Amino acid sequence: MTTTLADEFETHRPRLFSLAYRLLGSAEEAEDAVQDAYLRFSGADRTGIEHPAAWLAKVVTNLCLNRLTSARARRETYVGTWLPEPVVTAEGALGPLESAEQRDSVSMAMLVLLERLTPAERAVYVLRAAFGYGHREIAGVLDLSEANCRQLYRRAVRRVGEPHARFEAASERQEELVTSFITAARDGDLAGLEKLLAADATWWSDGGGKVTAARWPIEGGSKLARFLAGGGPKFAAGLEFTVTEVNGATGLASWAGDTLVGLAAFEVRDGLVAGVRAVVNPEKLAFARRQLTRP
Repeated sequence: MTTTLADEFETHRPRLFSLAYRLLGSAEEAEDAVQDAYLRFSGADRTGIEHPAAWLAKVVTNLCLNRLTSARARRETYVGTWLPEPVVTAEGALGPLESAEQRDSVSMAMLVLLERLTPAERAVYVLRAAFGYGHREIAGVLDLSEANCRQLYRRAVRRVGEPHARFEAASERQEELVTSFITAARDGDLAGLEKLLAADATWWSDGGGKVTAARWPIEGGSKLARFLAGGGPKFAAGLEFTVTEVNGATGLASWAGDTLVGLAAFEVRDGLVAGVRAVVNPEKLAFARRQLTRP
């Protein structure tokens, strides 16, 4: 592959990774899919590639469709709650997140909802809702009829809802809220936690059976406050915490020395913590570890 072609591919890589991640919910697998697309691009007959961006998007989408079937089988036997691999998004790793809809498209909550869809439904939904493809363009990517793509999109919307922002965007106020939250949890401050949590707040934790984590969601603000007040001081002992942006939302990184051991995304509604999705499975933190440098 010539330097010129390699450079051309690099101009497309960020968008391809953003697409693959939304389709797979795994940063590591998304990187693999993009690398496979690179190899195909390098060996392809250039005379047959009139529009490289469209050609590469089609290749990546179909590579991800092949991976989704095996991924679904693995998740059926996953230990405890499954969450997507978290991505630190402050530096634009998943593309522009300037609008509420763009942030929602990479949120932990949305990626979990997308697990309800078939691979074809997920591809149509992501291409349409997150990347603004028309149904005719999607039909060309998936080699389906335009009518079939419309039907798949309608079915996907019924399962996950119309694209819209479900929670408040990250802000300085949210950073203060998350800082207060971790301080109260570290101190075992039950009353303080109750003031910060919405009545229907939920905590999800993904340890994958590799490390200790709650295997089932903890639902309800009062119940969650008691859980955190009881276990927070022991869990936080020896750890340091930094606020960062995770999947378009205010998040929290947990450090044991120079090692990232947890990454959590917070959902905020009406100034209160409405949900926390915490990933502590070390295998799912590899990509984020490469993104972050120790403060």
